Amino acid sequence: MRLKLAAVSLAALSLAMSAGAQAQQVADPAAQAAAAATGEPAPVSELIESVSIPYEQFQLDNGLTVLVHEDRKAPVVGVSVWYEVGSKHEPKGKTGFAHLFEHLMFNGSENAPGDFFEPLQQVGATDFNGTTWFDRTNYFETVPTGALDLALMLESDRMGHLLGAVTQEKLDNQIGVVQNEKRQGDNQPYGLVEYEQLENLYPSGHPYHHSTIGSMDDLSGATLEDVRKWFRDHYGPNNAVLVLAGDIDTATAREKVTKWFGAIPAGPEIHPVSAPVPTLPEPLSKTIYDRIASPRLYRMWAVPGLDNPEYLPLAMGATVLGGLASSRLDNALVREQQLAVRVVASAQIFAQAGQFVVYADAKPGVSQEQLAAALDAEIAEFIAEGPTADELQRAVTTYAAGQIRGLEQVGGFSGKAPTLAEGLLYSGNPAEYKEVLETAAAMTPERVRDVTAKWLSRPVFKLTVEPGERKEGGENRGGYFTGVGDSGLAGPAFYSSPLSMQAGTAAAEVDRSTLPEVGELKPLDFPDIQRATLSNGMEVYFARRDAVPTVSVRVNFDAGYAADPKDKLGVQSLMLSMMDEGTTSLDSNALAIAKERLGANLYTYADMDTTAVGLDAMAPNLAPSLELMADYIRNPAFDPEELERVRAQQLTRIQNELNSPGAIAQRALAPVLFGDAHPYGIPPSGTGNPDVVASLTAQELRTFHDTWLRPDLARIFVVGDTTLAETTRLLEEAFGNWQAPATPAPEKNFEVAVPAQESRIILIDRPNSPQSVILAGRVLEHKGTDDLLVLGAANEVFGGSFLSRINMNLRETKGWSYGVRSMVQQPLDRSSFMIYAPVQADRTGDSIVELRKDLMAYTDEGEGVTEQELTRLINGNVRELPGQFETSGDVLGGIVNIVTYGRPDDYYETLSERYSALTASEIDAEAIESLEENDLVFVVVGDADVVRPQLETTGLPIEVREAETSTGE
Repeated sequence: MRLKLAAVSLAALSLAMSAGAQAQQVADPAAQAAAAATGEPAPVSELIESVSIPYEQFQLDNGLTVLVHEDRKAPVVGVSVWYEVGSKHEPKGKTGFAHLFEHLMFNGSENAPGDFFEPLQQVGATDFNGTTWFDRTNYFETVPTGALDLALMLESDRMGHLLGAVTQEKLDNQIGVVQNEKRQGDNQPYGLVEYEQLENLYPSGHPYHHSTIGSMDDLSGATLEDVRKWFRDHYGPNNAVLVLAGDIDTATAREKVTKWFGAIPAGPEIHPVSAPVPTLPEPLSKTIYDRIASPRLYRMWAVPGLDNPEYLPLAMGATVLGGLASSRLDNALVREQQLAVRVVASAQIFAQAGQFVVYADAKPGVSQEQLAAALDAEIAEFIAEGPTADELQRAVTTYAAGQIRGLEQVGGFSGKAPTLAEGLLYSGNPAEYKEVLETAAAMTPERVRDVTAKWLSRPVFKLTVEPGERKEGGENRGGYFTGVGDSGLAGPAFYSSPLSMQAGTAAAEVDRSTLPEVGELKPLDFPDIQRATLSNGMEVYFARRDAVPTVSVRVNFDAGYAADPKDKLGVQSLMLSMMDEGTTSLDSNALAIAKERLGANLYTYADMDTTAVGLDAMAPNLAPSLELMADYIRNPAFDPEELERVRAQQLTRIQNELNSPGAIAQRALAPVLFGDAHPYGIPPSGTGNPDVVASLTAQELRTFHDTWLRPDLARIFVVGDTTLAETTRLLEEAFGNWQAPATPAPEKNFEVAVPAQESRIILIDRPNSPQSVILAGRVLEHKGTDDLLVLGAANEVFGGSFLSRINMNLRETKGWSYGVRSMVQQPLDRSSFMIYAPVQADRTGDSIVELRKDLMAYTDEGEGVTEQELTRLINGNVRELPGQFETSGDVLGGIVNIVTYGRPDDYYETLSERYSALTASEIDAEAIESLEENDLVFVVVGDADVVRPQLETTGLPIEVREAETSTGE
């Protein structure tokens, strides 16, 4: 269950409209060809014209509105149910109830009494989860077509047959889980900012005044009668939208939806919530403290929501101001004046209000006063002048391209189904996404300027977050009232959407005594991998996917963070960051502008073994996008004048890692497990040693680039709406004359002994932490290139899925954590077994005891794989295969794995038979051999005063370490 609280910005496909639309081919192929021939980007109007999600709509007699989108590209159906109830509907004393109830609705219903993840995993569901936000709650899953009846039975049962399954035990457990979710969020750097934002921009009692997570006291006070009333008042079919998208037609959808939902009675009448956009009476300033690298300065205003057309010019303005790589604030404060290491502007838009938020992270050594003056001056200039036509066009192109890239997914967090549902729920029009795109394309600079000036000329809330110890926590934050007094707003009710009323067919109650049988399931048909070789020897791997007019390209180099010299840790990360700062022909701003005009996403990525440069291109713009990619890879400028700025950014990232509990644990554990001499014995983020980063020169970056990013260490992977012949021709033009240097290709040395370990605890003090992060690990004898399918299955049973033993114990039974997991990390050389468990501080020692007990029971005490676990594991892994490769990005990742790990081309198509043949005895044997407990090293990051007395009861040796500090400034 995911609590959706993330900010949204236009460049990140916001406008509160999730990415997802069916694309047809761009209207004018001749224009595409002409654009490609001249190197000019295709007009944004053509990109927008390709965005379409055809749908049909009907409504049952009980008020349930149903939308159906047919997409036959894969044998899966995205199921998405949206209830128009969120945290804004919560009354005083009941904050957090909407989100708490989302959790409860996963814990079983009257006719499906077990955890809902059990049957969903059994049928191979992908993208299954739920989210709660201010305005709505949604549940979604993508299932094989043959399992659609089961998914509809589960969704309808929790809509119409839930309360008999809600017990005090389940309520108490989920209260604990949600409270740990709150602690987990509060425990992060900047974890208290949202409370400040909402509490200061919205008056006490306003529906958006309190956070969706709620307050500890309100959550603790929830009673069974409270939740029963909440369900009866809010979860009727007349307050819901159901979307089916994928391998389905309307006639079939009508029959199935009527069968499963038709007999559920309508709920109470829907009433609107009053949520006016407030204005501060005067400017407001506040300073709080947190464990962060440098001061962060916020500027915030409450602005209109989706019910006011002025939200769109505001979102466009935020993108130009601080949402593009070439944004005003980036150019002024980061590149030119070099006062900040990061700047962001975003429009966080809800149904009836939202926030315009700008923030800047100070560069070390820069005074807050100097940064504040420059930040305010840039905002004032933008308010007065607005964007240029070119800036606005780049913002629209970036947005449209991002929309199209999300078109392949039918469900999930942001696919076609949620896009249709949001449009209907918030505006009464499922096709609202299209109107938003068209309106954005027609937007004028004057419109953006005038609307931005209207709303940002009002009093501002200035929040400063300074480095230091927190003076207040989050335990009691998130409440509805703060003692200021009632705002006089309407009490909790519903926001009424203009859902259309169409005739429906009533249905008698269906037999729910057993879960529906799963119908015919189609096997995975993984795309054929085509191959070519460029004249310089670079290998090309290609698969065609034409559902949307996009092409994804990845150039992989055999490097990775393991290639960093031990005395130069961080050199590669700094080199990759500098590649974003321009080529020998384009400076950093010109490079950013070129990407935005093409609607291209150009990025670098590295893990332990691989360094990659990726490109997501629009098919009409593939030729100029590949030219830009080649220039980016082959001709980085490594401008010494840019280096100091980028160096400060990386040092800040390192300092932020040293303040983040999860990153602290990772930086500590990897060198312990692998030893200082092994290539993997380094902090896995790759950001490196601050002292090294502080001293690296531009020439050292260039030397590393020329040593490791060379054509004889590279492979090119391409998936998308083109052909191998065309791809090879364009790649030959871009890379064919790139010759490898005469020096031999470098190699990484993995012939290094890994130190033996004895189980112990390394405690790293992080005072006043509401949670402790537990990270445990051991190095395995296996290599990533070995056949690890059985080992992966053994891990899945223990901790690799929601229904795993340790998650069901610490989360679903004990309620001590929001979620724990284990994993088998599979780099090319030595693999490792890891356990990750963020737990409430007062249960740290108990959690380690339980984790060890569960592992010993699995490996030493004969509690091997049960029949239920084996059935779930086989069914889930076999049936989810078609859904795993729904998008081009999924296929690209699959091809990369096949080639990198030396698998056969039909590897994924063989998995069904291999999983089906698994036995409990071979899984048990692998668990006993690989998942031993006696040499697990535990790193605990938490408040030592609270945690150490607990750890002493575990019987393990305890080593106390000082937290790593950054001295590289």
